[in-house]
Amino acid sequence: MLKMCNKNKVKKSLKSSFLDGIFASCMVGLTTDYITPYALFLKATSRQIGLLNALPNFFSSLIQLKSADLVDKLKSRKKIIAIFVFLHLLMFVPIMMVPFIFKQNPVIFLIIFICFLNGFNAFAGPVWSSLMSEYIPYRSRGRYFGWRNKIFGVIIILCSFLAGFILHLHKENPLKGFLLIFGFALVARFISWCFLLQMYEPAYRVFKDSYFSFFDFIRRIKESNFVKFVLFVSGLNFCVNLASPFFSVFMLKDLRFSYITYTALVISVSIAHIFTINRWGIIADKLGNIKILRFTSFLIAGIPLVWLINQNPFYLIFVQFFSGFAWAGFNLCATNFIYDAVTPPKRTRCIAYFNVFSGIASCLGALLGGHLVGIIPGLFGFRILTLFLISSILRFLVVGSFSYKIKEVRKVKDIPSKEIFFSMIGIRPSFGITQDSRQLIKKEE
Repeated sequence: MLKMCNKNKVKKSLKSSFLDGIFASCMVGLTTDYITPYALFLKATSRQIGLLNALPNFFSSLIQLKSADLVDKLKSRKKIIAIFVFLHLLMFVPIMMVPFIFKQNPVIFLIIFICFLNGFNAFAGPVWSSLMSEYIPYRSRGRYFGWRNKIFGVIIILCSFLAGFILHLHKENPLKGFLLIFGFALVARFISWCFLLQMYEPAYRVFKDSYFSFFDFIRRIKESNFVKFVLFVSGLNFCVNLASPFFSVFMLKDLRFSYITYTALVISVSIAHIFTINRWGIIADKLGNIKILRFTSFLIAGIPLVWLINQNPFYLIFVQFFSGFAWAGFNLCATNFIYDAVTPPKRTRCIAYFNVFSGIASCLGALLGGHLVGIIPGLFGFRILTLFLISSILRFLVVGSFSYKIKEVRKVKDIPSKEIFFSMIGIRPSFGITQDSRQLIKKEE
């Protein structure tokens, strides 16, 4: 498919996509970790925080069921991206207006608008991924997206810190601070949208034999390696979202951290992401995505447990670094495995169905977490810590039950998991590290 494309146009498209990513990252940094604090400012309860994380995921999942069908109908991925990213940026306007227009139950209306915000963005997601996957040869995807995400990670950190600083400056009037950061996010997304319009779209062909319904996809659970991968990631997302919506609540409401302390903790994840994402990409190109997914999913399962040990902010910064280290490898390799495992004609539909499963699982996890946090007994004085413990136990069960049922789809080198860890952190002990694995990273950097 790539050979059919004009290389100069592809090069220009990658440049436009990179510039789009810069401003999209600004929007992410300004908003992602500040939606829950905004809801808490509007007096959201723990159950409403669960809904805030659950319902947008559910809505995003349902809307993606039709993304591939609409692409086939319009025969253009670029049109879909242009329309839905524009709708996405428009949703920042009602989000900012919630406290002014909806004096009664503002959190309910915030949840509704966040559903549309996430839904429009999610609809464009599989289409954008399908288009981008045609620009990059499969042998270079780990390295390219690792490099790209590393740069964007820096931007997300800077913008997240900026958002926290703005809120700190306006701590006497937080609403003004929130309006500023969401206003900046709207402008950044608009600029991002302008660059998306400049991307080149290879001719899109509809292959009738590549069509399969959502139920056809489900029926292939037993024999399809890709469907098993989808179930694994979705199961892990369910367990993760039991707890993940409540980390912000725990820091701001239970531990009463300031906005600056909260910001320092959330950007620690992104900092770790920056320092490890490129290295994860290089390793994944050599060793495959599945081995990295197994290794990092085990680390992810243990993240809530370390929150039980201590709640000192300085300790939690190291916990967040650990979290960013694990999630950087997992997210990169999960995306690249989809690109490897699915042929281009089926890619948009498979990505959409993957997101449907993952989104519904995330929704159910957040709903259950929001319900449990109000009824479970406390651990060390906090109910949320009990929820963290439950989430961690279930994560380990999912990782142990599903991760080893998935097979790599391309020929890769085989080394023990412990050597992956030592290669990542740059330590080369005398035991168990072969000359081949010691040279793995050096040859590629």
